[in-house]
Amino acid sequence: MTAAASIWLVGCGNMGGAMLRRWIASGTAPSSITVIDPYAPKVPRGVRLVAEVPEGAPDVLVLAIKPQQLGSLPRLKAKLLVSILAGVEEATLAARFDADAVVRAMPNLPVDIAKGVVALHTESSDADARAVAHGLMAPLGLVEWIEREDQFHVVTALSGSGPGFIYRLIEALADAGTALGLPADQAQRFAIATVEGAAALAEKSDASPATLADRVASPGGTTRAGLNVLDHDNALKRLIHETLDAAAKRSAELAEAARG
Repeated sequence: MTAAASIWLVGCGNMGGAMLRRWIASGTAPSSITVIDPYAPKVPRGVRLVAEVPEGAPDVLVLAIKPQQLGSLPRLKAKLLVSILAGVEEATLAARFDADAVVRAMPNLPVDIAKGVVALHTESSDADARAVAHGLMAPLGLVEWIEREDQFHVVTALSGSGPGFIYRLIEALADAGTALGLPADQAQRFAIATVEGAAALAEKSDASPATLADRVASPGGTTRAGLNVLDHDNALKRLIHETLDAAAKRSAELAEAARG
């Protein structure tokens, strides 16, 4: 991680805790991190845990609370503010806090095993701030900058909410396998391993997912019979488009509420 003398992490729930564990595992000194959370979560040894905002100002202030909790915070100061609050725009954060630079980030839950996706955006031209933000997120998985802030609605739907959609797919695969005769626990293991292996192969292959699907599907074979169901009238693509569209619209609604 690009060095930061001090980091304050406001909120240490599922996502905040996952990021914290990865920072420590990647070599960040625990003594450089202060967690501010009134619910006294378990934190790694050496990390300072406080219930209320202490005096002073950190180099990096990371907001990992729920968007509706934003109003309960005082006007904090920091050189760099990094926010993972869904729907809360940079202009809102800049008006609410005293920070030299504001960076929005959208991580997803697999950051806990360094397999996350993190989208970043800032209007700041400060190269150092961008480098620190990128370095902070690098241990969490794939990190990429997006061009426009309004693209966060799509990112939220695709990678932020995406793990939830994939878990539903795994559940559906396992349920179908069980209905067709496999023991439930075995069907679930097969479903999880199949999704994991297919994703790993897609990551390493130069071929597109569409090409990989066709490679699995021999003419007249079992895979083709199943794909014919998914591909009929673009059934699967339409369902996923509607799913992401609903999530993206909800992200936009949250942004509107935070703006107001």
